[in-house]
Amino acid sequence: MAAAPLYCVCRQPYDVSRFMIECDICKDWFHGSCVQVEEHHAVDIDVYHCPNCDVVHGPSLMKRRNNWHRHDYTEPDDGSKPVQAGTSVFIKELQNRTFASGEEILMRMNGEQVTPRYLERHSFNYPIVVTEMEGLGLKLPAPTFSVKDVEQYVGGDKVIDVIDVARQADSKMKLSEFIKYFTKSHRPKVLNLISLEFSDTKMSELVEVPDVAQKMSWVENYWPDDSFFPKPFVQKYCLMGVRDSYTDFHIDFGGTSVWYHVLWGEKIFYLIKPTPANLALYEAWSSSPNQSEVFFGDKVDKCYKCVVPQGTTLLIPTGWIHAVLTSQDCMAFGGNFLHNLNIGMQLRCYEMERRLKTPDLFKFPYFEAICWYVAKNLLEMLKELREDNCPPPTYLVEGVKALISALKTWLKREVTEPTSEVPDNIRPNHLIKELTKEIRYVEVTFGSNGCPATRSTLERLCQARRARRAARRLREQQRQAPKLPSNLDILEQHTREVLKRLEVGPLEEDQAFCAKVHGKLNKVSTASAAAAAESLEDNHLRLMLVNGRIIRWEFTTLLSTLQCCCVVHLIYQGSVVICSCSWKKKSGHKYRNNHIVFSICRDRPTSPSTEEAIQGMLSMAGLLCPSKDAAQHQCRLQGDKSPMDSQGNSSSEAWDNQGLPSPLSRSHATSPETEYQYCDPSMSPPLHPSKRHAPNPPPISNQATKGKRPKKGMATAKQRLGKILKLNRHSRVFV
Repeated sequence: MAAAPLYCVCRQPYDVSRFMIECDICKDWFHGSCVQVEEHHAVDIDVYHCPNCDVVHGPSLMKRRNNWHRHDYTEPDDGSKPVQAGTSVFIKELQNRTFASGEEILMRMNGEQVTPRYLERHSFNYPIVVTEMEGLGLKLPAPTFSVKDVEQYVGGDKVIDVIDVARQADSKMKLSEFIKYFTKSHRPKVLNLISLEFSDTKMSELVEVPDVAQKMSWVENYWPDDSFFPKPFVQKYCLMGVRDSYTDFHIDFGGTSVWYHVLWGEKIFYLIKPTPANLALYEAWSSSPNQSEVFFGDKVDKCYKCVVPQGTTLLIPTGWIHAVLTSQDCMAFGGNFLHNLNIGMQLRCYEMERRLKTPDLFKFPYFEAICWYVAKNLLEMLKELREDNCPPPTYLVEGVKALISALKTWLKREVTEPTSEVPDNIRPNHLIKELTKEIRYVEVTFGSNGCPATRSTLERLCQARRARRAARRLREQQRQAPKLPSNLDILEQHTREVLKRLEVGPLEEDQAFCAKVHGKLNKVSTASAAAAAESLEDNHLRLMLVNGRIIRWEFTTLLSTLQCCCVVHLIYQGSVVICSCSWKKKSGHKYRNNHIVFSICRDRPTSPSTEEAIQGMLSMAGLLCPSKDAAQHQCRLQGDKSPMDSQGNSSSEAWDNQGLPSPLSRSHATSPETEYQYCDPSMSPPLHPSKRHAPNPPPISNQATKGKRPKKGMATAKQRLGKILKLNRHSRVFV
């Protein structure tokens, strides 16, 4: 394989990204940076001599100037050719022209008045001038910020595009070279820099775009973070131009709206309305071969002159045709943004660019892709408005209609010109169909043009949007916020905590655990719950409930006796459920009507294991039965020797009828010799007739089931506990 040819004095291969010039003597090519020839100077050289040939043949020969009104200044000045835009003669004639005053079309406002809501109400069809920046949301460096500061923040090696104003042609050079040119007192040429986008540099931190541009921007609102296409950066430009810099009439790419702020210096704008007639004239003028020889302001009815001094901000709406003259050295900041208010005009400008075959460098990056993203989001917006029975404003209906037409055209064009700017996560035909449905619904329900953008309509629209956003934020906060434990969650949490204490060693009071739960649930108290809690011992788990919900709990232990007791006071539809548990107390369990009173107790073993601790806790669910002696002893301690009161009712029923907790549920000391025996419930010893279970006991009534059979997924305490700890009948150990 042959080696690549080498060029220049540096003997490097050809690099397409670097400017090179050919020597007319030796025919070798040289990098402009190696031989100190800048690209914009190369057009002035008639015969170039490289450094080697310069020694023999002398210096390079420069072109001779023959005129001051043509882009090619070597043409003879015979007076037959008209003046071309940008030349020194053209600038003088332009300054002597008379124009309609910009005050006829300009809207002068304070910064705090320029808001998206104001523009939605009153439209954005005329330029806005802001002299009081307060409230505009625009952040800029101090007026003392210089071009050298730009070089420091951006970097002198950054390659930029500059415009040679006299030739209306662009060339590339390093930013450091442009700064040297700008700071010289003698400037043989007029160079203008208008395309320095600095969003990816350190200078971006010094500038914040106006709030209205930020909030309305399609790129900021609709461009997804996971897009296959790179995100367009068009909102932060630094414009540095010397005196007599001129940019001929144009429409900003994609019909974008523009914001300009003059940091220091002065600019003069020549503005033309984007009427259908003016747009047609502009397209014909742009495609004509003698475009630079015809001043477009003379072809329209009115061209308005607007002077923008230092410290003034100008906002230009979609589609406005404008030219710019720098009357004195100037630094300005600006940016472009697409929005919902003038979708139709934006699409028309884009199609005009396509017909004029505008190079991609001067077009909005991925304009079609962002239109697909916008269509997807507007579809969701229309659906939300339909759900709220709120008609969309007229500008949105007309914009969506224009967008549907453009999307259909682009899909048809994909067959012959596959540019494929359709995002992968979008179904184009389905999206167009759904948008068409929504527009048809609006036309049938609210008329052909939707609803006029009246103040009341927009206020309802804003209120609906705010309500949806508030509901969305609330749902997100609820998902992110820690979920409050349910009754069964608290019991399980307490059980796990007890087992953990038994497994690791002596019981110790966990102040952090108690404080955490106590702080969440200690909000409401009732007299009945407080009265019940006062009668409990200090080493209890105290739960206070109202309407079936635990509103307060407390958990303490007695370190001296190594006891752990829990008393659960539950209320379900007026039914009382009381559970007492102590490692030094033993009792049985019993059912009374639809009330449950069960107490699980066991001696704390000398060296407790997890299995033994679990068995003691599982008796709460009725999975273990106490021995006969233990049951009789519990009945004796609870005063069950005389179960009938004076009316013939059991003492427990009398308490239940009063809606109070039965005294049978209180914990009492038991003999430490009493032991538990594992047994199947079907093999339990016969109980007293008043204590036996009913043949088919009715389901326990609670707040969730309302007396009916529990629905699927609504487990009882026993079922939930059974899921956690499954019975191993062979090994007599729960795992």
